Amino acid sequence: MAPISANAKQKLMIVGDSLSAAYGLKQDDGWVKLLQNKYEAEQNPIEIINVSVSGQTTGNALAKIDQQLQTIAPSHVLIELGGNDGLRGFPIKRLRANLTELVVSSQKFGAKVAVMEIQIPPNLGPRYTTMFTQSYQQVTEQTKSHLMPYFMLEIAGKPELMQDDNLHPNKAAQPIIRDFMYNAINQWLAE
Repeated sequence: MAPISANAKQKLMIVGDSLSAAYGLKQDDGWVKLLQNKYEAEQNPIEIINVSVSGQTTGNALAKIDQQLQTIAPSHVLIELGGNDGLRGFPIKRLRANLTELVVSSQKFGAKVAVMEIQIPPNLGPRYTTMFTQSYQQVTEQTKSHLMPYFMLEIAGKPELMQDDNLHPNKAAQPIIRDFMYNAINQWLAE
């Protein structure tokens, strides 16, 4: 990770859904809070502002993003969205357009942006699932933003790390996600 001067605090705003909002858990047990605790223990001047909301779609986030950017003034924005769009079978064109607009809005405010490459269960068929996943690379290439790997890949297939709904990570998964995100965010910030 590139060294950060002591007075150059970075603000990372996470715009996500239930996976980042600690769904079914206490907020203090979620990966975002665990990551903030790790930064504080290291005296790393990164402040995380989590505006993730369970059930949030890219459209919901788009309606709020400008106000959040004005209020929070983040240096970095991580977009962890699309899972709810995909589970509801929303059109791929709408997903891409909304993700693009979220990135561009954040960039206009001067923030560096990363988009997490969300993956969904294959319920809606291979064509939809493939087009869904490809959307993330297309959006990041088009907007010159950072494509971040999906933090659920090593967790989703392990029942002992999932809540009973088999969609959301449980408490035991949160430190694993924290460590994954610590490395992924450090790589992004070093770019």
